Amino acid sequence: MVINTDALIVGAGPCGLFQVFELGLLGIKADILDSLPNTGGQCTELYPDKPIYDIPAVPVCTGQELVDALHVQIEPFGARFHMSEEVTVVEKRDDGFFVATDSGTEFLTKTLFIAGGVGSFQPRKLRFAEAESLEDSAIHYKVRNPDRFIDKDLVILGGGDSALDWALELWERAKSLTLVHRRDEYRGAPATVAALKKLEAAKKLRMMECAKAVGIGLDGDKLCSVDIQITDGALETLPVEDLLVFYGLAPKLGPIAEWGLNISKKAIEVDTATFQSSTPGIFAVGDISVYEGKKKLILSGFHEAALAAFAAKAIIEPGKKVNLQYTTTSPIMKKRLGVEDE
Repeated sequence: MVINTDALIVGAGPCGLFQVFELGLLGIKADILDSLPNTGGQCTELYPDKPIYDIPAVPVCTGQELVDALHVQIEPFGARFHMSEEVTVVEKRDDGFFVATDSGTEFLTKTLFIAGGVGSFQPRKLRFAEAESLEDSAIHYKVRNPDRFIDKDLVILGGGDSALDWALELWERAKSLTLVHRRDEYRGAPATVAALKKLEAAKKLRMMECAKAVGIGLDGDKLCSVDIQITDGALETLPVEDLLVFYGLAPKLGPIAEWGLNISKKAIEVDTATFQSSTPGIFAVGDISVYEGKKKLILSGFHEAALAAFAAKAIIEPGKKVNLQYTTTSPIMKKRLGVEDE
């Protein structure tokens, strides 16, 4: 089934979330998607606990606190979220754009907003020559169906929350499970580490620390082993049917570069009156946009989202005058926000 929407926002970081708010004030309901499983973009992936000091009227907040506050702010507008989905197709249609994702979700949207920060976050992949051909069949950078690993020999690479959480989730399903981490300190939650250590003591799984994968072995075209090097130089070959890799995420422009937009310095060129790209109906806000004098600040992205929303309103409802109204005095704005006049 194709989802029809007036506005589709690609990127659920702070600027994407605020785009929902600015569209909502104008009576436009939006859908929003992101390649990550959670909203927040760089704020939650890279610095959830680091303080931010340059949000107007907020002396200090963490990245996660900013994202949480934005969620409260946009709640009245009922945006539909589509997470862990990456856009793979964008086609211009007479009535807007056809957009498809790697999960098979399809949209027909009148306007498209790209708020992808520095691009979509892509998993850091293994650099072994044979690895690419085994993606999704035996080498996995995300888990879509945990039950596919029942009674399998599993090896998980990584020491962050994703690696630890999936180790804790999958050990009962797996025939065997080994967690391999290049350090002896973990980036994940201490409680999860403690739970895994307890399982290791009970010989339910194995944890290899100060170790790294240096190669994989094939039996024909099937994965059969992974070579693990310990810091002292010793090499151990582990049997494996499925290899889960959680080495973190890296931002890349990715498929956006193939959408036919004018690109400069790995960002989308926009008109500063509307923040519209070279393709009418496609807007870019936040770090993904570029123009003379551009400053990569969250507050700049908020300004861009406001102007983009007004320009989109003219496309969604052509010929209708868009009056500037203020949330302090406009009954329409207050109704949309769900607040009562005092």
